[in-house]
Amino acid sequence: MGFYDEEETANEYITMAEDYDGSLLIDVLSKHLPEHSTVLELGMGPGQDLKVLGQRYQVTGSDNSNFFLDRYRKLHPNADLLELDAVTLNTQRKFDCICSNKVLHHLSSDEIILSLSRQHTLLNGSGLVMHSFWAGDGVKEMKGLKFHYYTEKALKDLFSQNFEIIALVTYEELEADDSLYVVARTKN
Repeated sequence: MGFYDEEETANEYITMAEDYDGSLLIDVLSKHLPEHSTVLELGMGPGQDLKVLGQRYQVTGSDNSNFFLDRYRKLHPNADLLELDAVTLNTQRKFDCICSNKVLHHLSSDEIILSLSRQHTLLNGSGLVMHSFWAGDGVKEMKGLKFHYYTEKALKDLFSQNFEIIALVTYEELEADDSLYVVARTKN
């Protein structure tokens, strides 16, 4: 059972994320992705970003946590949800965009390489990815969950294997320059 499948830790996360507003990242995405495009959100958690994304896009939520998926389904019975691991992405469906908000930082560099390669195969034509990360160097562990921090150079190296980077921007989530987002398009 994973960290986010345990009711106690999942509820702690839900409480912590209640006041979080991911609209900044969704506004950035809207500059690069036409309305009504198909979007897969990786690691939807309690679904705050999923609801906002759904106002502009045909959105599919995904998580590796059955707790989060079951909770969201109870509140939104018609939601399009998939149980997916962010590395293997075991689905045959295709999307115009795949995005995540501070999800891929739980993966090692090797796992992100595998994930990005798999994402590349799940995108339609010249599809987009948009992912955010904690900025910095190193790895921290909290309650058994790893958080990998990334520099701009490290993200350029990871993404450039399968994607052409459109934007790589440092921004403030909790404090100045603590976060990075990447918007990238598939290489043909």
